[in-house]
Amino acid sequence: MSDAPIGIFDSGVGGLTVARAVRDQLPQESILYIGDTRHSPYGPKPLADVRRFALEVLDDLVEQDVKMLVIACNTASAAMLRDARERYSVPVIEVIQPAVRTAVSVTRNDRVGVIGTTATITSRAYEDAFAAAPHLRLFTQACPEFVEHVEAGDTTSDELVRLAEGYLRPLVEQDIDTLVLGCTHYPFLKGAISYVVGDGVRLVSSDTETANDVYRTLVGRGIQRTSPLPPTYRYEATGESAEEFLRLADRFLGPEVSRVELVETGTITIPARARLQEDHS
Repeated sequence: MSDAPIGIFDSGVGGLTVARAVRDQLPQESILYIGDTRHSPYGPKPLADVRRFALEVLDDLVEQDVKMLVIACNTASAAMLRDARERYSVPVIEVIQPAVRTAVSVTRNDRVGVIGTTATITSRAYEDAFAAAPHLRLFTQACPEFVEHVEAGDTTSDELVRLAEGYLRPLVEQDIDTLVLGCTHYPFLKGAISYVVGDGVRLVSSDTETANDVYRTLVGRGIQRTSPLPPTYRYEATGESAEEFLRLADRFLGPEVSRVELVETGTITIPARARLQEDHS
């Protein structure tokens, strides 16, 4: 089991930021990544649908014998984290608590903002996570169009900056000094977000913090990879074409994601399957 891959799941390409952070901290570990591009984005969808889609993908990862599940999606974490931890025998890591812990530790004025998809914000998952720090003032804002801009490859347009100003000005007016990026797509927009909120606001994203949790769990359970062979990195998508996934992955992460497989889960029917070789470091 220790030589099995880490399974990482997101609704699309956003979770690749988490996968990259895991690779940076644990370069000896193999990774199996699935992006549910067939149903992306999750943000506007009802949480019941997100729960169903996400559990089907996680079932597929478990069937492929991963040793750990990483839910690299805030919306999915809000919809089905408890279900996942009850459903699977392998450790389940998510992205909300790691970012919350960091925000609590770095804020100076105890005024923290959180941005996320509509589903994440309306679920109040962050309010629940921050409940252990009642001295903080929390301000939340849904940013439903951010994911669309990331998926379209837009991180710099005037339209995006105007959109960011509309979303973020109410938080700036609350004098926040810390802003949690409550979606794994949002680190791709750090430039625009930082431009709007200013240098005095610390941005907290979940990629590095989640990778820290992965590290602690592997070491704490003694399931680090021990094989002398190079690790493998496999990327799968549930959509009907791998081209869009590869285009976005190449744009944001470079050529390290050079191949992707199309897969089926219990809720997805794919007319044709593309099976490609594993990438090795």
